[in-house]
This record gives sequence, structure tokens and C-alpha cells, in this order.
Amino acid sequence: MSTPPNDWLKLAGSTVVVTGLRNKKSVAWHVGASLREVGARPIFTVHSAARRQEVAKLVGDAPVLVCDVADQASIDGLAAHLRADGTRIDGLVHSIAYAEYTPRDDGTPRPFHETRRADFLRAVDVSCFSLVALADALKDLLQPQASVVALSISTTRLAAESYGYMAPIKAALDSSIAFLAKSFSAKSGVRFNTVNPGLLKTSASAGIPGYVDNLLFAEAVTLRRRGLDTQEAADAVLYLLSPRSSGINAQALVVDAGMAVNYFDAEIVRRATRVEAP
Repeated sequence: MSTPPNDWLKLAGSTVVVTGLRNKKSVAWHVGASLREVGARPIFTVHSAARRQEVAKLVGDAPVLVCDVADQASIDGLAAHLRADGTRIDGLVHSIAYAEYTPRDDGTPRPFHETRRADFLRAVDVSCFSLVALADALKDLLQPQASVVALSISTTRLAAESYGYMAPIKAALDSSIAFLAKSFSAKSGVRFNTVNPGLLKTSASAGIPGYVDNLLFAEAVTLRRRGLDTQEAADAVLYLLSPRSSGINAQALVVDAGMAVNYFDAEIVRRATRVEAP
């Protein structure tokens, strides 16, 4: 692998496991493509053999491995495969989120207090605990100064009905990052951080009821009046993977184009409170 002429990020030659590849709209795809641009080697993981066939043509000669993070045996199998290949991991990107919303009997969405236990616990398992399980299974393959980056959301305190119970689960993911960083610090310099983007146009988000309206609102609220690009989230991931961010650990890097400071923009408030003439 040739070294880019300007390897400012110091990622050339590194090996990064990137989970959650789905298609070219995925954060995982953008991260992988950017890693290759800087001379790094991505190893993608997907949750099934069928998905592997779907995405193999998107990534060229990059390895695509199957790992169902809801199955400990599959996680252990991924670790065994990488160990057998002599792979040493410089970075791990957790870009996995899953939720299945079971509507009421009449087909309407459930309010949060009616969330089904089985739905919530499965989402916690796949979207949050999977990071803990992966970190543990891969710990002996991680380089001493490796970087682990998880994709979260810009805020878990805005109670958006359309997002259902995923915000509390992302809050658990954010908290887990701090505990993983502390836990690993006893024997290594492995860092754990999250990238917390604002609303993105991804295939997964397209399935959330009401998401398009929320996305349009987010575009209006951002200081630049333009929504977040998936590549911008991927660029933040690369920075946290890089040794250039070596002083950052157990932190959340919010990437929202200023959305969080602009909810009371005068024009937006005027439009929301304007009384139409009878």
C-alpha cells in the first residue's frame, strides 16, 4: 500500500475494523472509503452472508466478514478469524444501530411508555452491548494505542417521538464509552470515543416515521442553513481514529453544524408562533 503524499492523520498502513456496512449511504461506507484514501486498510463486517453478497461489490478488494453482533459465537468467530490471519487492529468503528418498533394493534405508533420489553432489550443488545462484546472479544488483537469510535447521536435529551426508544439506548452507548475507556486503561492505551452527528440521510433513518420532517427542521436550524453530510460525520471518525487525537479519550464529539445552539433562531420562532389571519 503506497503512502499518501501528506499523511497528516498518520493513518497510512493502519488496519481498521469497520462494522455496520449497509450501502453507499452508510456512515460505515464513507469511513471505509476515506480510510482507503489516506492509505489505511479497512476490514468491513456485516451481520449476514446475504448482506455480504450485497455489499462486496461496493468495497473493491477490501475484506468483508460476517459478524452477527447479537450472537456471541459469531463475535468470537470474527475474533478467531482475525487472529488466525495474524491481524493486528489499529482501530475499530462501531456503526451499528437496530430497533424494531412494534405498533399498537390499530397500527399507530406506541408512545414511549408503551415500549415493548422485548423490542427495547433487543435494541440495547444490538446497538449498545455489542460494542462491549466486540471490545472484549478483540482486546488481544487491538494495538496498545488503538482507537475505538462508536457512532451515536448529537443529543439524547431531546424527546423526539419519532425516534422512539433509541435515544435512551444511545445514552447507554455514550455512557458505556466512558466505562470501556476506564476499563481498558488498566492494561493498555486504547481509547474509546463517540462521534455524535446531527440528523443524517441514511437508509436506516429513512425508515423512522416522521424523520423527513425532522431532517428538514434540522436543516433550517443549523447555523449554515444546510444539513449535515454523512461524509462530515465520517471525517470526524477518521480524526478520532488518528493518533492526532491521542489526547481525546472517553469523550463525545458532537458534529451537528451548530444545530444545538440555534433552536430559538428568530425567524424559526416567528414562523412557529405566527398566527394566521382568519
